[in-house]
Amino acid sequence: MSETAQSRFRIEPCPALGKRTAILRDGITIETVTWGSVIQVLSSVSEGRGGIAERLPGHLSLAIRPLAPGQWLLVGEQECSEADLDALSRALGPRFETVDQTHGRVRVRVQGSSVERVLAKGTAVDLALDAFPLGHATTTLFGHIAAHITRTGRDSFELLVLRSFAESFWDELDLMSREFT
Repeated sequence: MSETAQSRFRIEPCPALGKRTAILRDGITIETVTWGSVIQVLSSVSEGRGGIAERLPGHLSLAIRPLAPGQWLLVGEQECSEADLDALSRALGPRFETVDQTHGRVRVRVQGSSVERVLAKGTAVDLALDAFPLGHATTTLFGHIAAHITRTGRDSFELLVLRSFAESFWDELDLMSREFT
């Protein structure tokens, strides 16, 4: 194939839960987030969150969420362009490595006055506000599915799961919330 020839195949983004509509029940709303960015940052365990925060390019609005020792997720409401990802990589390098996980992880927002009761059915993590305050994040199991959970508001959480588990995870959330119909 010559350098000027282009492939006839076009990659079309297909959200893992694209055909699922929000679940609206009494005191609970479950919806997918199909926009934004999820970038994994890796470093030695000795590097900290502050090392990332002080190096983030000013034009990127990304929340830093701990994932594991030496690993964080940068989550933003805006999609990062290739130029943004390059700028982020340059700003964080060489102490940190970045991996775009936007299309490999699915974001689900769960909110409402019954959110803690619904999510408690799937995890042993104490999600009470005093034990799991605003901005707190952890990785846990929801049944057999690993999920990263962050409290984003008094009555709201964002959960991230690997794309291949998204449908099963959605179905579990649907089941856990049915008592609130």
